[in-house]
Amino acid sequence: MITVAEAFSILENLNFSKRIIEVSLWEARYHVLAETVVSPIDMPPFRQATMDGFALCLHNSLPYEIVSEVKAGDVCNIALQPGQAVKIFTGAAVPNSAQAVIPIEKVTVEKGTLQLQENIKPETNVRPKGAQIAQNEKALADGSLLNAAAVGFLAGLGVDRVKVYQKPSVAIVVTGNELVTPGKALPEGKVYNSNTLMLQTALWDAHFETINTYQVADDFESTKAVLSQAINENDVVLVSGGISVGDYDFVGKALEQLGVTTLFYKVNQKPGKPLYAGQLNHKIILALPGNPAASLTCFNVYVLPTLQRYCGSQGGYGSDVQKTITHDFSVDNPRAQFLKALVSNDEVTILSHQDSAMLNSFAQANALVYLPEGKYKVHQNDKVVLYTI
Repeated sequence: MITVAEAFSILENLNFSKRIIEVSLWEARYHVLAETVVSPIDMPPFRQATMDGFALCLHNSLPYEIVSEVKAGDVCNIALQPGQAVKIFTGAAVPNSAQAVIPIEKVTVEKGTLQLQENIKPETNVRPKGAQIAQNEKALADGSLLNAAAVGFLAGLGVDRVKVYQKPSVAIVVTGNELVTPGKALPEGKVYNSNTLMLQTALWDAHFETINTYQVADDFESTKAVLSQAINENDVVLVSGGISVGDYDFVGKALEQLGVTTLFYKVNQKPGKPLYAGQLNHKIILALPGNPAASLTCFNVYVLPTLQRYCGSQGGYGSDVQKTITHDFSVDNPRAQFLKALVSNDEVTILSHQDSAMLNSFAQANALVYLPEGKYKVHQNDKVVLYTI
């Protein structure tokens, strides 16, 4: 059995087979850039009015003659003389002969004459050409996540295609004779299969969309066959259940016979002790505990960072986020703990119902508190390490 830190270190040193693809900007959303994008234009590409008002060719008097107007999208070649103005709208091109824009609410207009209340300084309310970014300047670096803002930024520069790291296809293999599909009658001795839909949702929430699901009974040959299929058809395989040491836990033996190299098995933590990581060629296999809360804990702490690194992210494992705890908490455990918790007003409260099978408190939680193994007491207002979920 290894420590949490050792498990992190092993996963950080995995050799991923990253694939680069070129896609449309729409298809690239929530992918990681595999190139550095430079701006093909100045943005804005012209001097731009920041508000509705009047563009002025400044002179030393307060009245101005209104000679035209400029709407957003207009081409404006008006050569204003000192003391002349054009009505202008937000985002419109400011004539080169105008030095400032005055807001419409700070002037009075009568019979084509504009009356200022006071003189205005040059470049007021004028966004310079290239103020956001200049042509050929770096827009986004290799490794950037293309979230909504990043996609909008590149679209505003006229970029329509980019190179990104391809996301892996992910298999979810759920084991167990006791599992029944939700919506069906529940025979005695059976439980509903929550893990498939739970892990699918967690993957979707993290913007992984190529997901294949498999279910297998507690039988060695069936387990081996389904795992072989899942490994052949996917880049990353998540196994839920069957990795412990019970008489009907066949996952470990099946993976061994399939030639999967074990990276580690069992981590000194609670929940999630029987966590397994293995690799076959460039395929990654992560076997999670069957208990739902333990499975989701391992997904957040180990699986999600692994998938993100597969996609080109430079992020690591572990957390350096710390929050103040709202209450005392006694620790007496030879294993490190990941405890479901609720963060509110920048403070964290550890929830009840921490059993590895219980999702009711997980449904309320927005964080996991990490507490190292040992016998000690965490006091109210102490700082604790936090994983946001």
